Amino acid sequence: MYRKEEQPLPPPEKFELPFEGKLSPNNRWVIMAELIPWDDFEEEYAKLFSAEKGAPAKLFRMALGTLIIKEKLGTSDRETIEQIRENPYLQYFIGLNCYQQEPPLESSMLVHFRKRIDGELINKINKKIVKREIDKSDKEVKKKDCLQEKGEKIKNKGKLILDATCAPADIKYPTDLGILNQARIETERIIDNLYKPLRVKLRKKPRTSKKIARKEYLKVAKKRKVSYQERRKAIGKQLKYLKKNLGNIEDLIQAGASLENLSKRQKNCLETIKKVYEQQQSMWENKTQSVPQRIVTQIPHFKK
Repeated sequence: MYRKEEQPLPPPEKFELPFEGKLSPNNRWVIMAELIPWDDFEEEYAKLFSAEKGAPAKLFRMALGTLIIKEKLGTSDRETIEQIRENPYLQYFIGLNCYQQEPPLESSMLVHFRKRIDGELINKINKKIVKREIDKSDKEVKKKDCLQEKGEKIKNKGKLILDATCAPADIKYPTDLGILNQARIETERIIDNLYKPLRVKLRKKPRTSKKIARKEYLKVAKKRKVSYQERRKAIGKQLKYLKKNLGNIEDLIQAGASLENLSKRQKNCLETIKKVYEQQQSMWENKTQSVPQRIVTQIPHFKK
């Protein structure tokens, strides 16, 4: 169920803070909030919900605003909520009337936001922002020309720079196939690190089928439309490659490799990857899309 907020949001200077002072109108989040046409797309977003059934959904501004914050800060779902809880500017950006110490939503809600706010809607918002700024610029030019015709002096107020990057044009949605691919790549790096001190003892490094696995992943990932059977088949293959890599890691440990050769990040990743494999294998075998405490975000700190 979706209920539109009847009362208009206060301007930033009237945003209630738990301490003395007020929000600065020059803050980047305040400026960005003014640029985005929240109300223009709220009705379109509301159509995704039942008018009467279900619990009231989060407002469009909160949903889109949270995704933009995550995209701009490059944080995980949980860290995004923590940033919002601690920062009054972010709370104003997502449409709250006053600062609150409790988080305004759960991190799990971002999964639903990503499903409801697709790339098509994001592109519409971007186009609307650009059009509105261009129209504003045209009005300024016409006003300037009119003043020049009257012989009046015009005070230079600087340059206008249009920026439509305030809304993420390409939100990367975490998928089961993408998460498995990341997990596979990370296990290949872990195998490399574990094998280094054993090169004298073990002449051959365990095979990982790296090139074949990547080719199989890209064959599906690059398609605009993927059928259920194609996706399921691709996930099954990545599960086999990941299982093989995890087995190689266990073999290297039994052969004398130590986890101390891994960085703290890789140790944490390895535990996460094992959990990802168990969950994805269970879902694949049972043909379901959910398991308890399912890992739905990207593998943490995944960098080359």
